[in-house]
Amino acid sequence: MQHRRLLWGILLGAVAGAFCGWFFGREMASIAWIGEFFLRALKMMIIPLIIAAVISGIASVGDLHKMGRIGGFTVVYYLGTTALAVSIGLIAVNLIQPGTGVSMTSHTLPQQMASGKTAGIGDIILSLVSPSLVASAAKLDLLPIIVFSILFGIALTTLGERGTTVARFFEGVNEVMMKLVMWVMYLAPIGIFALIASRLGAAGGGAAFWREVASVGWYVLTVILGLAVHFCALYLVLVLIAGRGRDYLVTLLRALVTAFGTASSSATLPLTMECAEEAGVDKRSVRFVLPLGATINMDGTALYEAVAAMFIAQAYGIHLDPASQIIIFITATLAAIGAAGIPEAGLVTLLIVLSAVHLPAEGVALLLAVDWFLDRIRTTVNVWGDCVGAAVIERYFLRSGNNPATE
Repeated sequence: MQHRRLLWGILLGAVAGAFCGWFFGREMASIAWIGEFFLRALKMMIIPLIIAAVISGIASVGDLHKMGRIGGFTVVYYLGTTALAVSIGLIAVNLIQPGTGVSMTSHTLPQQMASGKTAGIGDIILSLVSPSLVASAAKLDLLPIIVFSILFGIALTTLGERGTTVARFFEGVNEVMMKLVMWVMYLAPIGIFALIASRLGAAGGGAAFWREVASVGWYVLTVILGLAVHFCALYLVLVLIAGRGRDYLVTLLRALVTAFGTASSSATLPLTMECAEEAGVDKRSVRFVLPLGATINMDGTALYEAVAAMFIAQAYGIHLDPASQIIIFITATLAAIGAAGIPEAGLVTLLIVLSAVHLPAEGVALLLAVDWFLDRIRTTVNVWGDCVGAAVIERYFLRSGNNPATE
């Protein structure tokens, strides 16, 4: 009952924020600090929660061979769903052709993005490790933190009885962090209200935002349609492969609405884990699969990058043959893995995709006015993809003969 009331509070906050931002415009800038306070409170939980959750989750699996199979399948599964998302995006953008007839005048690219450096496979591999975990934690650079936690947990399982005390310590830390997350979530309705109202207000209110949407309306429609199709495809995966359905989606709604409000899968991670456990997903899957997914599984971002690259090509009148679109498929899939789970990170990694097919980086400026809105939708899909992945991994590697929801 308490969680149901919180869900309705979050939904009401989101709707009220959209209403106030739409009609009161820039006047809502004065409450931006409330949303930022809520976002910082969530981010404050991320590092200790990930470390404790991953280590205790791996320690609870115990069998190194089984852990290797789970990790390998998780990465392959997430790559598969990301590739599916990119395919859906490419099909949608080729059918709708949203960039045809778009004017290229009066758009400029911010200097910090114009001078941004692209990354390759080597950079992605190097991002797995960090010379300073403290520096990575300070920047919320989660991938090396997760890699270290995985290695620590694996090493812990080799110590036998000597590792039991350490494993119990991290189990306790994880429980404490989940309790803190529950406390922070009491701020969610007002925090999400402030985030949405202030961001829509910063865009100039409803009238100004609608004018921007109208100028690239077909692009917005293509992205939203692609994301909706992929969301439904993931739901089919949930039903047909994981053996779950509507109840699982309903239980995850608090996390999904929070993802929309914060536009950050990393900031939403603590609540995502709480909701998944509440839905009956095995704790071992929650603690290993979800942190990994929040870092490398960006289905919505990958789909957006494919659509955005094709849209820019169409707007500039540049024809991309099937070979070029295959390059977009590969680079969008890989670039999404390197995308940070923070607001609008996809705009930066989009430069990798544009560079791969020699499209002008200045085309990103076409997307700036509406990207903050689309970012919230693709983040919601990212989080949904993580949650479906946790249910799938549990179904095939961790579920016993009993129903996990009743354990």
